[in-house]
Amino acid sequence: MSAEQHPLPAPIQPQSSLSFTQGLLLGQLSIVLLLGAFIKFFIFGDPPSADSTAASRVAARRERTLAYKRSLPSLHSQSPQQRSLRRKRSSVLRNPPPLTTGTILSKTYYNVNSHQPESLDWFNVLVAQTIAQFRSDAQFDDAILTSLNDVLNGPQKPDFLDEIKVTEISLGEDFPIFSNCMVTPVEEEEIQAGPGRVDAGRLQARMDVDLSDLITLGVETKLILNYPKPMIAILPVALAVSVVRFSGTLSISFVPSSPPGPSPTTLAFSFLDDYRLDLSIRSLVGSRSRLQDVPKIAQLVEARLHTWFDERCVEPRFQQIVLPSLWPRKKTTRGGEEEAAVKEAVISRDLREEARKEVEDEARLERDRVDMEGLKWRRRGTGQEGLSMPGAMPGMTDA
Repeated sequence: MSAEQHPLPAPIQPQSSLSFTQGLLLGQLSIVLLLGAFIKFFIFGDPPSADSTAASRVAARRERTLAYKRSLPSLHSQSPQQRSLRRKRSSVLRNPPPLTTGTILSKTYYNVNSHQPESLDWFNVLVAQTIAQFRSDAQFDDAILTSLNDVLNGPQKPDFLDEIKVTEISLGEDFPIFSNCMVTPVEEEEIQAGPGRVDAGRLQARMDVDLSDLITLGVETKLILNYPKPMIAILPVALAVSVVRFSGTLSISFVPSSPPGPSPTTLAFSFLDDYRLDLSIRSLVGSRSRLQDVPKIAQLVEARLHTWFDERCVEPRFQQIVLPSLWPRKKTTRGGEEEAAVKEAVISRDLREEARKEVEDEARLERDRVDMEGLKWRRRGTGQEGLSMPGAMPGMTDA
């Protein structure tokens, strides 16, 4: 019987390590390429021109404003009951005729269609004096520095940021220029009609604002990496933001109190969506090998500042300031005899304070003298004070 023949197993070919090496090199090369592309295009990429960036932002803000104006009719139709609310009229005051926008304009001889724009030179002088006084006060008081530190290190500060320190503050040297002021009716009629007030909206003053200056705020902090364990890495960051120029259209109007309640009259102001804000941003990242003026950081900071400004005082949003009572009061009167009386009272109070201090100083000196005399007599009583002998050597005493 012949032996059974079994097929011989195929020899095991040794696996080459070339494929693993190729994969490793390819992976490292891809990481290096991605990192290089990120650094080149994301960090050191050329930012878009200022004109194109400003044009795109103006278009976006204009679209938002138009969308809000298109939604105004629906907002007015949702609250028809508020128009029927009226406050109780006084039985003593005479009932004035209904006051409208046309009545106000006719009695003040102002024609919105033919009136020429005003230059506002007097207003520029008053604003310049106010800003100059503010800058002068800031030189001798750390209130602005304390307020900025409180705001920057408030509860809204992210956890990955260390303490933010203010390193530079410049309030500028120039002043804003207001010009081309015109009074026009407010386009959106959000203020409901009431007795004795405008029933077809309200009037507003629109003026051009132009400021070319260098207002700077510099801060420094540290970026903290808290993963996988707290403070595993720290990256120092220094940033300085400067406002180079601001130009736009300012809208100011008075908002009367609402008929249902005694709310105060407020002053509302906002900017149109065609404003332009030019910023200069300087950055410094790192401790040893530092990166200076990273373009992407400048773009992120500038976009954030524009968003912050748009969300607060660019149409359709506005800011409101409560106005104080304009009735003349005794406690707010200054000048004349009252001013002299106040000065005399201050001088007499200072004299009384100086006299009181002199009396206290004399009384303290008298107490010290009495204490020294008492100490001298106590030493004599205990025999601690030596008796001098005639003809004795200086410094020698006989007890």
